[in-house]
Amino acid sequence: MRVLITVTHLLGTGHLSRALTLGRAFAERGHEVVVASGGAPAPHLDTTGVTLVQLPPLRSDGTDFTRLLKAEGTLADDAYRAARTDALLACLSPAPDLLITELFPFGRRNLRAEFTALLEAARALPRPPRILSSIRDILAPPSKLAKADWADEMITRFYDGVLVHSDPVRTELSLSWPVSGALAGRLIYTGYVAPAPAGPHPQAEGTGEVLVSAGGGPVGDGLFRAALAAAKLDDRRPWRLLVGGGADRIATLQAEAPANATLEPPRRDFRQMLSHAAASVSMCGYNTALDILQAGTPAVFVPFDAGNEVEQGLRAESLSALPGIASVPSAELDADTLLNAVARVTSEGKRGRDGLRDDGAAETVRICEGMVCA
Repeated sequence: MRVLITVTHLLGTGHLSRALTLGRAFAERGHEVVVASGGAPAPHLDTTGVTLVQLPPLRSDGTDFTRLLKAEGTLADDAYRAARTDALLACLSPAPDLLITELFPFGRRNLRAEFTALLEAARALPRPPRILSSIRDILAPPSKLAKADWADEMITRFYDGVLVHSDPVRTELSLSWPVSGALAGRLIYTGYVAPAPAGPHPQAEGTGEVLVSAGGGPVGDGLFRAALAAAKLDDRRPWRLLVGGGADRIATLQAEAPANATLEPPRRDFRQMLSHAAASVSMCGYNTALDILQAGTPAVFVPFDAGNEVEQGLRAESLSALPGIASVPSAELDADTLLNAVARVTSEGKRGRDGLRDDGAAETVRICEGMVCA
């Protein structure tokens, strides 16, 4: 098959990471894969076997997703958006057999002009591709019912199905999104999309440490500062903070670091380090949550909730029912609450995999092969 996956990440890199995981799974089965990325370049992500097409990039204005900016920080005007649409439409040549839109139409409504142009052009091809939407376990709930109705209309008009990268035994889409009767018939649960479990680190890096991370976007300062304050009170363990954003950000935080805290940039071997860590402290994005579930590491989640975001809070709430996992709202985060939460989860110890369905990428490929190649 020729497979086209289109994705635009606006703050962190989780959306692109998940799309690339899907793309690699298709490539491993011998399919030709193009991932059209409309967010900021993320050269640290794995593009093995995938042709990555970088559209003119956009980012959000902090947590204001209604204001979309160019890389240099100026507002994206009509001409810039038109250039994005042209670049996206060019990805339809050669024509794909399968088109997957990540998140849209359940999100990225401010990019609906370019997505609609793509969908209309795809449907007008001599051999239209199968078209699927790809969404994570929990969505940002619509602020108005009309937004859910509009998504239903788009699914009915253009799509053959909706790939929900979740296990309905753990998390059904209805937890965060109003699922109409029409939509329910289009949902295809795949299991969670994650790379294969990382296994232990060859040098056992991270052994006994509290491993603190906060994703790839310009967020997390409050989490890092609380972690440094907690480390000062912790005479039992070393703390390691993996800080994105460059050397200047690390240097600023380093000034507050006690002797038992190490600060360094994000590491490619992070997932392997989790196997040895005493505990993980992080936000609760989809990819991070899956890393924690696969490794079984005791974990404290501080869900991202700025700008009325609720997705991570819902996910953290559902996961905190498991042993060795705690959730601390950002409004309650300080050195004492974080240290107490770390003490609690470490006392409960590591978890088993408990039937975790984390083969969602391979299952997605099997589902799509059945739809396209049957």
